[in-house]
Parts: sequence; structure tokens; C-alpha cells
Amino acid sequence: MAQGAGKRTRREVVLVVALAVAVAAFLSRAAVGHRFFDLEIYYGALRYWAHDGGELYDWLKRDTRYGFTYPPFAALLMLPMAYLPWPVVLLSYLTATAVATGLILWWLVDPVSRRMGWTRWFAFTVAFLLAAAYEPLTETVDFGQINMLLLALVAADLLRLVAAGSRWGGVGVGLATSIKLTPGIFIVYLLVTARWRAALTASGTVAAVTLLAAAVAPDTSREFWLMALWNTDRVGELEFISNQSLQGLVARLDPPYPSLWWLSLVAAAVAVWIRRARAATASDDEMTGLALTGVAMCLVSPVTWVHHLVWLIPALALLVDHALRARAGSARRRSLLAFAAVAYLVLISRMVWIWEYDWRGVVGFLGSNAYVFVSVALLVALPVRSRSGQAPHVRRLQDVTHLR
Repeated sequence: MAQGAGKRTRREVVLVVALAVAVAAFLSRAAVGHRFFDLEIYYGALRYWAHDGGELYDWLKRDTRYGFTYPPFAALLMLPMAYLPWPVVLLSYLTATAVATGLILWWLVDPVSRRMGWTRWFAFTVAFLLAAAYEPLTETVDFGQINMLLLALVAADLLRLVAAGSRWGGVGVGLATSIKLTPGIFIVYLLVTARWRAALTASGTVAAVTLLAAAVAPDTSREFWLMALWNTDRVGELEFISNQSLQGLVARLDPPYPSLWWLSLVAAAVAVWIRRARAATASDDEMTGLALTGVAMCLVSPVTWVHHLVWLIPALALLVDHALRARAGSARRRSLLAFAAVAYLVLISRMVWIWEYDWRGVVGFLGSNAYVFVSVALLVALPVRSRSGQAPHVRRLQDVTHLR
């Protein structure tokens, strides 16, 4: 048996090394280095605020129109950056993002590897390498964005605290919303799934830390909530190809009455999300509720840059999980694995950039919005365990009890 285990380990090591080489080769050709553009914005704005006595939201990166866009509470959390040298800031960011990514993948992959009898380190390493090739994640790291940190914060809250009925359930969602407004959809998720205490805790957390920021930095808070928040020029053009939301799709299509089109699409997406999120919660399928809400957030947000699509990672992992729960060789397993593979390949392909400057025609419309269509497909077709339990489910609550 020891000899067989040794052969298995050697085979796994060879496969991991081969995959690592393949991913490195792929990234050497596909990745676009943004040189931590956004992290430099945070750093420059915070230093201007802390050392030069300037207003946080007045600072713009040289030769650009981009400045600090997060709420004042986020600035308070990031303020230590202003007192550290750039190499330390960069190393801290990369370490924190790697840890957050590792945690999320472990929560997603480890229950599957235990159930399937896979070597746990091997399954995790393969998942990590596949994630490294995922364009939204590479964009997150290249820009120096905080998406994975927020995803880890929300996931830990929903899967551990809210699922366990903890009195602290909702705090993580509230903090994430106070750092960046878009995770506020998870407060709505708690409301529509009737987790009233967690929703109240999340809302109370937002109110408390926002008031704290206002007390510490009243002028900065006033400028953000009354002026900077409403200045859409600070975030870029809606039709820019990186905006893979329903609003971006409508802006590139440029139909008559674009606001009506966008609101109609958002209403349809929200209706589907509420129905499916409630079904997931009714089946104690908290991981799928998290995944569906992340997908919905990417669709309904007016601006969803490609790097924001890291919120699709749970949905992609759950597709594979659900496929592996199906009978071996069944049409269900094959179709779900094909769905996961196609979605993943589209999202690492950088294909939307082919139409960066010209998205006219049917092919241009389909290609330039490819990531939007993947999000729509995940929202509609990500499996949810049925009430009766007759259909194989995606993720039982017991799968995440190791978090407790």
C-alpha cells in the first residue's frame, strides 16, 4: 500500500508541475501587466490626505482622471498604508490576497476532495493553479484591487456566522459594504431570505462604521457622500469593454431609451436571483446562495469591471461539485462539466478585448459581452438542491462545518 501511495504522490507531483508550467506559459502570453495601478491610487491618495493635508477625493493619479473611489471607512482601514514604504505595502497586499484566495478555494474544494477521496493538497493546488489563470483574478492582482479580500470576508460571514445563527452573523457583510458599496446586495440577500437578525446586524454595522468615519473625518465624509459618490467620471465610461455588467451591455448596444432597457434587464435578473436564492436557503444550501448573489451583483451593478468577476469563482466551483455528485457517465455529469469548462475557458480567454474598439454587428455584440452571457447562464442554470432531496445538491451546509 505504501508503494502504491508513493506512486500516486509522484504522479500528482508531476501533474502539478506540468500544470504550473502550462499556467506560467499561458500567463506569460495572456496576462496584461497593470503595474498595480489601483493600489498606487490608494497609496498616493492616502499619503496626500495624511501627509500633505489635502482632501482625499481631490487627489488624482498623474495624467489620469482616476482617484480614490471607496467610502471614507475604507480610507480609515487603509490609512496605515500612508506610513509604510511602497515595497512593504505591495508585499502586504500580495500576501493578503494570496491568503484570501487560498481560504476561498479551500472552502470550495476541500469538501469535494474529501468526498471524492482525492489527495487534499493535490486538489487544492490544482484549484489554485487554475485560479491563477483566471482573467478576473489576474486582473485583480495586476491592478492591486481588493476583490478577493471582500469575497473572503463575505464568505466567512455567510458560511460560518450566518449559517450557524451566530449573533455576529452579518458583521462581515456590513464591513464589506462599508468598504465598497456593491457587496450591499448581500444585505438584500439576507432580507429576501428572511434572516432578519443578520440583516439588521449587517445594516447596523454599516451605519456604525459610517458614522465613525464621519466623526473622525467629517469633511472627507461630506465630500464622498454628497459629491464624489455621484461623479461617474471617476470610474470610467459605461460602454468600455471591461464593463461586463448588464449596464455595459446596454451601453454598447446603444438602443433607444437605454435606461428603460437596463432597468428591465435588471428587474428580470433580480427576480430570477430572488427566486433561486430563496430556494437555496430553503435547502440549507448557503454556498449556492453566496454564489448566486455574487453573480447577481456582477450583473446588476452599473459598473462591473472584469476584475470584479472574481465573484463568479464560487459558482464555477459549484458547477464542478454538482457534476461530481451526479452518477458517473451520466448525461447530467457530462453536461455540467461541459458547462463549467466552457464558462472557465471563456473567462480566461480575454476574448472580449478583441472587440475593445469596435463591437458593431452580431458577432461584435456577442463577443464583446461574452462574460455577461456567462454570468446570465450561471444565474439561471447553477443547480440548487431541491426541497425533496431527490435531485443531487450542490453544497450541504454540513460541507462547511469545518469553518466552525
